[in-house]
Amino acid sequence: MILSTLFTAIAFPEIDPVIFQIGPFAIRWYALAYVVGLILGWQLMMRLAREDGSRVSPKQVDDFLIWATLGVILGGRLGYVLFYKPEYYFGNPSEIFMVWQGGMSFHGGFLGVVLATVLYCRFKKIVILDFGDLLATVVPVGLFFGRIANFINGELYGRVTDVPWGMVFPGGGDLPRHPSQLYEALLEGIVLFAILLVFRRTRYAEKPGFIMGLFFAGYAVARSVVELYREPDAYLGFLIGGTTMGQLLSLPILIVGLYFMFRPSRKTA
Repeated sequence: MILSTLFTAIAFPEIDPVIFQIGPFAIRWYALAYVVGLILGWQLMMRLAREDGSRVSPKQVDDFLIWATLGVILGGRLGYVLFYKPEYYFGNPSEIFMVWQGGMSFHGGFLGVVLATVLYCRFKKIVILDFGDLLATVVPVGLFFGRIANFINGELYGRVTDVPWGMVFPGGGDLPRHPSQLYEALLEGIVLFAILLVFRRTRYAEKPGFIMGLFFAGYAVARSVVELYREPDAYLGFLIGGTTMGQLLSLPILIVGLYFMFRPSRKTA
């Protein structure tokens, strides 16, 4: 069945990962995706903070961009180094901070942003759960652009498939594969963003931490589902019971998310 799809598989679009280059200086789609995601998320966060009933002011959001950028980049890169390829990078430490070569972990970036948020809120004397609810609403914007960048780079592709939209990826062999990066862009980006916006208009949003918990749980579920179609990293393969590293790292995020969604309501100080 798979062999028959070789004649109908969608060819991977030939997109140069470098937008333009002048000498050693190059602008890559991967880097641009992070920049656009951060800026759009920040602007949207400012807009939501201006809405009536927001417990966070635009001024409190305004200075957070640099904190979020550091959390995403440092946390994402260090997470990738520690969770996925520690032996390689410990043997080649000079490559750890070569982020332009690709290699970022959402789970590491997640921890980086959580730490940045806690420190920022304490420094600015902001209620963490209120700020977290606002921030969580816009994170899917960055996730969407990040997954599109993964697709352009032809990385993190899916498992071999015979579905009509299977693609032959460079470096992925001759057989068509799931474009799992686009699945993630859809579920972790567009669908999760829409769900969060809908719940912001309900009574559940009145409970500090609920929207943040919904994002955590929603991301964990979306990522775990897409992992069923995504090719595990060759140097890790399948882990306990056929699970993947992405699924195992998503489990604690799911637990934390459910806790914030269903914990007893308390007044914020």
